[in-house]
Amino acid sequence: MPNTSTRQKHGRRTRRRRRADPARNELVSSSLESAQQCLFNQDYGTAFAHYLLVLNLAPVFKDFARESFRFTLFKWAEELDSLGRIQYLFDCYEQALELFPDDEVILNSMGEHLFRMGFRDEAAGYFHKALKMRPDYPEARENFYRVANWLVERWHFFMLNDHGRNQKYQQAIQKAVQKGCNTVLDIGTGTGILGMCAKKAGAAEVYACELSKTMYELACEVVSANGMDGSIKILHMKSLEMEVPKDIPHRVSLVVTETVDAGLFGEGIIESLIHAWHHLLLPPKRGENEFGEQSATGRVIPAGATVFGMAVECSEIRRHHRLCVTKVGGLSMAAAGELHSPVSCSSEPDDSMEPYTTERLSRLPGGYKPLTEPFTALNIDFNNVQELEGLSSREVQEIRLPVIQQGELDALAVWFQLHLDEENSLSTGPQEDTCWEQAIYPFHSAKGFVLKPRDELIVEVSCRDAYLRLCSVAVLRDGHKISLDKLMDSQYPVSNPNPEAELCSALACLQTDQSQARDFCMLECSEMALLNNQDYHQSFCTALAKLISQLKVKCQNQERGSAFQPGPAVATRCASPFYVLDVSEGFSLLSLIAASQGHVKAFSSVEKKKQQEVLIRLARSNNVSEQHLEFWLNNTEDEQGMLQRPSREKLWSAIILDCVETCGLIRQKLMEKASLARCLLEEGGRIFPGKIVVYGMLVESETLLLESAVQGQEPTLGFNIAPFINQFTVPVHVFLDFSTLECRHLSESVELFVLNLMDANANYINREVKVQATSTGRITAIPFWYHIYLDEEICVSTLGQAAHWKQAAVVLQQPLEVRAGEWVRLGVKLHKSTISILAHIESTPQQME
Repeated sequence: MPNTSTRQKHGRRTRRRRRADPARNELVSSSLESAQQCLFNQDYGTAFAHYLLVLNLAPVFKDFARESFRFTLFKWAEELDSLGRIQYLFDCYEQALELFPDDEVILNSMGEHLFRMGFRDEAAGYFHKALKMRPDYPEARENFYRVANWLVERWHFFMLNDHGRNQKYQQAIQKAVQKGCNTVLDIGTGTGILGMCAKKAGAAEVYACELSKTMYELACEVVSANGMDGSIKILHMKSLEMEVPKDIPHRVSLVVTETVDAGLFGEGIIESLIHAWHHLLLPPKRGENEFGEQSATGRVIPAGATVFGMAVECSEIRRHHRLCVTKVGGLSMAAAGELHSPVSCSSEPDDSMEPYTTERLSRLPGGYKPLTEPFTALNIDFNNVQELEGLSSREVQEIRLPVIQQGELDALAVWFQLHLDEENSLSTGPQEDTCWEQAIYPFHSAKGFVLKPRDELIVEVSCRDAYLRLCSVAVLRDGHKISLDKLMDSQYPVSNPNPEAELCSALACLQTDQSQARDFCMLECSEMALLNNQDYHQSFCTALAKLISQLKVKCQNQERGSAFQPGPAVATRCASPFYVLDVSEGFSLLSLIAASQGHVKAFSSVEKKKQQEVLIRLARSNNVSEQHLEFWLNNTEDEQGMLQRPSREKLWSAIILDCVETCGLIRQKLMEKASLARCLLEEGGRIFPGKIVVYGMLVESETLLLESAVQGQEPTLGFNIAPFINQFTVPVHVFLDFSTLECRHLSESVELFVLNLMDANANYINREVKVQATSTGRITAIPFWYHIYLDEEICVSTLGQAAHWKQAAVVLQQPLEVRAGEWVRLGVKLHKSTISILAHIESTPQQME
């Protein structure tokens, strides 16, 4: 019977396969024709629907239609994105991936959309899968590198390379477990290292939680590779969502965590520990000896922290947080209003404000000057739940700090000592060799304030919203109290040679009418630094003036040439203004600088209303007619269509492109934008900049290695972690201050690459560069920067203390030993906006000819 049944079914299937379905075939044929017609008519949504029908009914057409289907999907996704129909966009991608689950191009495109929407974990998964399908796919590789910088921040590598920090945590955990803490919860486990330390120390039960999907999956891999996957339970969730017995069977006796940032509380440790004490931890030990036997009591590692701070003068901090110049590109900034960064401990904070930023003081260009001795701002006991709960309601503490040397008050710098237990502690101080940065609380004032010896700076310390907030509020000078809050709205001078006059001026500020609020606009730190870059703006001003002058001469010559046969076209052209488009990212004054040249109509890409108002105020105060300044995005339907003609009859005289990101990389799709911009220029018009030259240097830097990958062959604390986290190593290190980088220069600087934005024929993809080593050492990296040529003569460098850009560096996978005098051949490649460099030693000098 089974054989008979099988034969009957086989026979039926054979008959079905042979019998054609004319109606089905007709539907497939007509839908395929309709899809192609809709594609021709740029009706991408309808074309996409037809392709879905065809490929679901007739999968045999998949190979034939793959390219057209991809194109249709991507164009339809662009339309959906511009219309804000995001959920429908992702639905379309899911339908496409049901048809082509292993298509690396669709996978990569899906990841790009997710990344732009802020879904970095999910984006990483799609980029990773695309690379598995095609390991040499450059777009997916570059995207994966970019998202890796977000998902596995570079400090993870530096932290795992910090042997002192790792050993102290291990010792504290081992000691606690030996004293009876045999059930452990690791909050924010990261790679899983602290949980594994607890298991290795003998803990009976170990649990861990991690919110980041990427880090959770990484921790699972690491724990499994170290033979602990059956003994450490890792949960993909916030500790605040954990419950007993739903997520863990009972309360634990030890919580270990390092969910602290440079400002100590910024990662939410206070909220996490309050929840843990109420829901996840055994009750704390009562009595004087908090580090005694704790078999039935709970405790936390770290046990507590002490926060320190000091007032500093630092020009690098200053120029990133407030306006330091009175003129920019020939424009007076008097009418700009109050401009400063979004980093502020103001009395009325909002979601757009951050109480502090972070910097590594030891690496700031130009250094810093301490204006006070370090002071203790706060002590906190993580094993005292009442203290944790009362932190936000603590009274504001006022601290008086004697000023030790004269200097301009730019910020309060803050660090802390983390007390793991009574014996082990970690310091994040500026003099420590540590993976930690310091928290920076900038001082905002239009003209600054100079502190002098015998002054006392009054600082307020609070913990509103569980964030540590420090604010410089006043100065005691010669028995008088000068309010710094009121000086922010005044015209108080930076310094005055007459101390009595200075004091009178300061006191007079207290009597001024504060009822009229100043115009306020918030700019990103990088935008503030750009605004303070006078060389950059003056160079643009000069280059624009040259171009306008040349175009005027050209126009006059055309008028003279047509004097005997005057034509309306020439007369109209010379009478109408020159059109300049500035498509810089963020806030930019370049459009207003162009408009101030006269006979120019400039278009700005500034989008935020407050920033537009700043430009309008500056235009009025600098006698630039509002008719000569417009906001281009107000005239276009969407940002994607920014590069287009100013009108049907006109072309641009100049287009200003933003070419280099603040982090030190070439902006994405720069060359595509330049290609389009060239088509929109009138004869004699220019793209600014016209050319970018990339320079680099061979260096030996242990710091770059430590921040780029887990180093060495030895396991970290005996655990095999490096092969897993090093998957997220990226070859290019960004946001680098080359001037303060700890490194040895092994060569002179050398030209690596040239990008010509005005002449596409002058560009190339690959280039070989020969560099002679000037010193013996190990080549570990090649830092690079740019010379931005506005024309053949005027150049701006992204390297230098006044520049608002950082630098980047290619870190070699394997350091290269080199002797002084040897030649090194660099294979430099630019793919889209990503620079890659391969290096090897030349074997014989003759090959260098």
